[in-house]
Formats: sequence, structure tokens, C-alpha cells
Amino acid sequence: MTGICTGRVAAVTGAGRGLGRAHALALAAEGAAVVVNDLGVTADGAGASGGPAQQVVEEIRAHGGQAVAHTGDITTDDGARSLVTTALDTFGRLDALVNNAGFLRDRMLVNLAEEDWDAVMRVHLKGHFLPLKHAAAHWRAEAKAGRTPDARVINTSSGAGLQGSVGQGNYSAAKAGILGLTLVAAAELGRYGIQVNALAPAARTRMTEQTFADTMAAPTDGDFDAMAPENVSPLVVWLASADSAGVTGRVFEAEGGRITVMEGWRPGPTADKGARWTPSEAGETTRKLLTESEPARPVYGA
Repeated sequence: MTGICTGRVAAVTGAGRGLGRAHALALAAEGAAVVVNDLGVTADGAGASGGPAQQVVEEIRAHGGQAVAHTGDITTDDGARSLVTTALDTFGRLDALVNNAGFLRDRMLVNLAEEDWDAVMRVHLKGHFLPLKHAAAHWRAEAKAGRTPDARVINTSSGAGLQGSVGQGNYSAAKAGILGLTLVAAAELGRYGIQVNALAPAARTRMTEQTFADTMAAPTDGDFDAMAPENVSPLVVWLASADSAGVTGRVFEAEGGRITVMEGWRPGPTADKGARWTPSEAGETTRKLLTESEPARPVYGA
């Protein structure tokens, strides 16, 4: 198979279903050998099964591609390390990591249990950090040995991480944390030939088709299915390829046929007294600055 990822090896977490599956198939279609990671859990993270990962591997192989299943828990140090070693032992290299695994445990804040907060933080935020850490350690060692890689990391955030989502305080906080992690990783790892970017996709998955049922419904009249997860994958494939050279530390939104470069948290209207404000002065000045600023975007579900 030939394409923009020919000769490259990519690991995709949470690749048994939804967006991860679409990414794995698209990477393979463009020539990449793929490590398909998935625990095979339910939408809230319960249970485990090797079936979903193996099924995607078989789909890739049926189309002439190369793939191997990995069912380790990437929220553990051993599981994340074994994701990298599986790529190295099977295909001899690793060129791209797509962090995608996740699940939901939605509650309004006053009803959100501590264990549901911890679980979502673990799979989304820690589940990005540990694979990134072990992949980066491998690539750094390669660079220090004089074999500077052309490596890529694509992290998965969300519109909830960019602007919040009612009933998803744990998920929104984790996805916002992934954005911060992305910026730090891009700054730290560039010297080793590693580019790190983040994506905030909108697509129909197990996590969205119930929460946003009306928005995510597939068309029945043959029109373009804007919420199909396959629409997001072309950008992921390009970011994972050598063609994306020079693109790092960026955040993108992808939905249907739309790609957006996000430009968040830039300084807006500012006032400088040159001395300490009184509380009343601070309040009066802040209200004036707010009238000069862009209106806040509405929170999802508000």
C-alpha cells in the first residue's frame, strides 16, 4: 500500500471503535503500519475485551495493510511502555502516536462522584501523558544516538476542553489539560525531531451519539454525513505524516468538511495603572475592558 504515510508506523489508542478506528483505517490506507490499541471497554469504561482491537486489525489486513493489536492499559506505566515496544518489536520503528482513548461519566458538578472525576482524568489526561512520555523517551534516545526521528504526536481534545460543556466538568477539565500538555510537549520535544499537535474533533461516536443525539444523527436522505468519524481522520493522517513538517504546538478543530486553526487565550483589552488598584478601581476598569472584548462563547448545553 502506498500513500503519504508509506513506510511509517503509527500507534493509535482507543482504536477499536469510533474516531480511533477511523484513524487507524485511514492511516493504513495511506501506507502506515498500525498498532491498534483498545481495551474493549464499555462507553463508561467498564469491562474489557480484545475483540474490538483485533477486528480493526483484521479489517486493515483484509485491505492489504499491516497492523497488530495491543490490548494493554495505556493509563498504566507498563501498558503505555508496552504500546511503544509492540511497535518496535513488530515493525522495527515508531513514527507517530495518536492519543485518542477515552470514555464519559457525565454528571452535574454537585452530583459528580470523586471516583468518576478520577476515572475520566485517568483515561483522558493520564492516558495521554504516559504513551507520550514513553514514545518521546524512545525518540529522544534515537536523536541522541544520531538518528533524529521525524516523529509526530496527535492528541485528542474536544470542544468541551476549549469552551466547557454543561454536565461534563470532569471531561472538560481533562480535555483542557490535554491542550496544556500539548503546548508543553511541543516546546520540550521539538529539539528531538518530535512535533506535537492537538485536535478537537466533532463526530458521531459512542460518547456523543447519546449526549448530542439530535446533532449527531446520520442523514437518511443520502446527504453528506457531516458527523461521520471518517471526516476527521484525513487531518490526523496528514499530521502523522512527514508532509506536516514544521507544524507543531497547534490546536485544530475538525468537523465534517471543516478544519479550523484555533487561536485561543491571546491577550485582549488591557489596562495598566502602573500602581496597585483599589478593589473598586479594579472592578470599574475590568467592566470597561469587558465591554471592549470579544463576547464569551456560550458553554455547550447552556
